[in-house]
Amino acid sequence: MNDKIYKIILFIAALIMPVVCGGVVYALVTDAYEAFEHFGFFKFLTSSEWSYTEGAEQYGALPFITGTLMTTLLALIFCIPFSLPVALFVGEYFKGTKVAAVLSTVTDLLAGIPSIIYGLWGFYTLRPLIMALNISPQGSGVLTASLVLAIMIVPYAASLSAEFIKMVPNDLKEGAYSLGATRAEVVRKVVFPVAGSGIFSSYILAIGRALGETMTVTMLIGNTNNIPDSITSTGNSMASIIANQFGEADDLRLSSLIAIGLILFLITALINMIGKIMIKRARIA
Repeated sequence: MNDKIYKIILFIAALIMPVVCGGVVYALVTDAYEAFEHFGFFKFLTSSEWSYTEGAEQYGALPFITGTLMTTLLALIFCIPFSLPVALFVGEYFKGTKVAAVLSTVTDLLAGIPSIIYGLWGFYTLRPLIMALNISPQGSGVLTASLVLAIMIVPYAASLSAEFIKMVPNDLKEGAYSLGATRAEVVRKVVFPVAGSGIFSSYILAIGRALGETMTVTMLIGNTNNIPDSITSTGNSMASIIANQFGEADDLRLSSLIAIGLILFLITALINMIGKIMIKRARIA
């Protein structure tokens, strides 16, 4: 009897998550329907206008989709040269040593720092530096937000990549060493091919983390409702436009913001799903 009750409790607990997820999707779709019905789904996605003048309201998600993709892709580009060496350091070259343990602890600590702290650091330290270097007159912009986002996702990418690197069988590496391969050749010709799909999936999941970042991007991207024409331009991401305007929005404007939230939800879910599939394939291999 106790075993049956235990199974029922486990089943109910497991059922809660898909129910909650379904509820979130239902609420987003229901509240976003007015915007999609008024503007049309594809027109809403491709329009660059964002005007809440009464009687002539025009809302489109393109500037915010562009800002989100630009900051995320730039953050990934900045992240790789730092996260991959950390992963190799912890997972291969100094695996099992005290130095690797300390570095791994510090990396995990960085992952746990609240995003508002990163935003404050970026605003008061990095932004003045960008201005001092004459990279951007206002300091804020896509580049500044991307740099801080990169620092935020390095721990995720590095930790996951290190785990996949540690999973490479020692027999394969020892076989390569016995044939006269150097450490660099083992990494290049054995570790990367075997752990490659796992490393790739770690960056996919890091992208998912960067896509939904709100406070850091809101503080650093400049918050202008236009399509950025360069990496030093100001703009808005999907998360930042919602954070900036949700409190004062109503009717069609509110529905448009929720529609942007739905689009962000779908993009993030798709990327996370791809990452999960890649991780599963890496474990099977």
